Amino acid sequence: MRASSPTSWLRSPTPFMEATVPIEYSGRGIDADADAARLRAALNAVELPPALTAIAHLTGDLSLVDQSLRGLPDPAEVLPRPHGGMTDDQRAEAIDRAAAAMADFARNGGRSKGGPSDETLRQLLHFITGPIDDAYLPLLLHELGIPYDRSAPSWTQEDFRPKKPLRVLVIGAGMSGIACSHRLAQAGIEHEVFERGDDVGGVWRENTYPGCRLDTINFGYSYSFAQKNDWPHQFSKRDEVLGYFRDVADSIGLRARTRFGAEVTRLQYDESRRLWLVTSSSAQRGVQTDEFDIVISAVGQLNHPSIPEVPGRDSFQGAQVHTGAWDHSLELAGKSVALVGAGASAFQVGPALVDDVAQLTVFQRNAPWMVPTPAYHDPVTEPMQWLLDRVGPYHRWFRFHQLWSNVEGMRRFARVDEEWADDGLSVSELNLRLRQTLSDRMLERYDDRPDLAEYVVPTYPPFSKRVLRDNGEWARMLKHRNTTLVTSGIERLTVDGIVSNDGSTHAVDAIVWATGFDASNFFQPMEIVGAGGVTLQDFWEGEPRAYLGTSYPGFPNFFSIYGPNTNLAVNGSIVLFSECAIDHILMCLRELLEHNATVVEVRNDTFNEYNDMIDAENSLMAWGASSVTSWYKSASGRISQNSPLPTLDYWKMTHNEVTNAYLFR
Repeated sequence: MRASSPTSWLRSPTPFMEATVPIEYSGRGIDADADAARLRAALNAVELPPALTAIAHLTGDLSLVDQSLRGLPDPAEVLPRPHGGMTDDQRAEAIDRAAAAMADFARNGGRSKGGPSDETLRQLLHFITGPIDDAYLPLLLHELGIPYDRSAPSWTQEDFRPKKPLRVLVIGAGMSGIACSHRLAQAGIEHEVFERGDDVGGVWRENTYPGCRLDTINFGYSYSFAQKNDWPHQFSKRDEVLGYFRDVADSIGLRARTRFGAEVTRLQYDESRRLWLVTSSSAQRGVQTDEFDIVISAVGQLNHPSIPEVPGRDSFQGAQVHTGAWDHSLELAGKSVALVGAGASAFQVGPALVDDVAQLTVFQRNAPWMVPTPAYHDPVTEPMQWLLDRVGPYHRWFRFHQLWSNVEGMRRFARVDEEWADDGLSVSELNLRLRQTLSDRMLERYDDRPDLAEYVVPTYPPFSKRVLRDNGEWARMLKHRNTTLVTSGIERLTVDGIVSNDGSTHAVDAIVWATGFDASNFFQPMEIVGAGGVTLQDFWEGEPRAYLGTSYPGFPNFFSIYGPNTNLAVNGSIVLFSECAIDHILMCLRELLEHNATVVEVRNDTFNEYNDMIDAENSLMAWGASSVTSWYKSASGRISQNSPLPTLDYWKMTHNEVTNAYLFR
């Protein structure tokens, strides 16, 4: 398998199935003499640590990952320094060594000899991470995927129960559902996927509004088992992300086991038969009920648009559209448009509309925090693409470098210092330092508009709400001659416009609701009825909770991925967290099969102890301490969305033995 070729992960001899076959890499087409200058130029233009690590991996020259070449970043610094803090002299020395190593490698045939040993991988990893606890190594090796897919099940259902297969249903064919189906197939577990849409992709299929794209770096927003080296942008556009999920789904044969257009409306657990009755509705089949031994929900959190109940909303005679359900027949060019919201989707759609509309009125309840990201809309640079194409393992090490920068990310800046004098603006000295740095960067964009400056810096601590990416586009939109910013809130809608709380009337032709999703109403529209006829909603009593986001006492043989308290705000990767949850579910299924049990159910004490810990930890994070309104909270005020855990803690918990946490009957 030549990982340097475009989408090479799609063209392994047996895609994803030969999970323990080491990956062989090449330095494709590098000429030791002709490309020497090109290589140096590329290394001067990219973030150096992952490039050095990739070349050391490819050539076997471990002098490239000598700790003397590393920078010494300050753990308290707010914004990371380029190249991990390497000095100019360290960079020059490293580039000299890399150029020499690649020249020798090319002259000797240009192909690596097998995968590196675990000890070599440890040395390569430590060049990027610095000295770390060895407890991180299983997590890091999983994400790196070298020399093989380390989380592939080492067992199959036939090992334990060949004559009585489990009947498993996965609900949803988005990011989590695709990964779950892949792992089940690797374990030889028969399953079906019910998907309400007509294609895979989840939120990336459904969200089509102008400007829609990732706000996490694209290499990190990919599966450990399906890494990709030809992303065209650093933060991918919506179509690029959807294309990736479609390609993975095709490669693993997911479509053949998926029932598209089937929306699950009810799950009923039959205690006497120990199975789930699943009611679904589709245009082709109508309403029908199927039986499954195990049900795994992968429906996600951000899939039901939320529009606030504003008085007079039904009286407005113009067009109304939510970013999560965009109407492409809607023509907004030359119109007067209201943009309601200042969160993630508003941040993307507003700048995409402002140049075409006659008037854009932005209704902002809370100003968003933004972190400087100059390359947010930029394509992958030509030097970087050259390295991705020529240095086989580079895309894996670049992805790993991105992951590591977010493993614990900026979690320390979101942590509450209980001794800190609470002024409502910060939660610790580090949080205040972050506030000052981000405020200064944001205000620089409004030097020419002091009338806007007082409205763009949030009045709540950083990380109380989702932090956005700042490449200047939001400021450009607010300063546009066609834009008016309204911060007094909305009183009501009228036939032809919006009345704000200050009494002003704003005539508009159309309203774009960028008001997010009904995130705390998990699993809608499904009614989930467990043992004793208790619904999951009644069990929650308005406060969604789960064990590891995956399981619920009283609801045997039912699991979820990206369930309560698994959303991430400051650390980790949601793809990684979903893969962790899937690994955990597979461990439960293995235990079920190995002990010839028919029922698996999380213990009450396990569930309660875990959620007590989650609540205590969330109260010590900025989003739990702040009173600002956000989608992180349920109607009761409980933080039902976010995980407060360090990435390593969630990894360990999802990979611990399951026998003490669950009942198997």
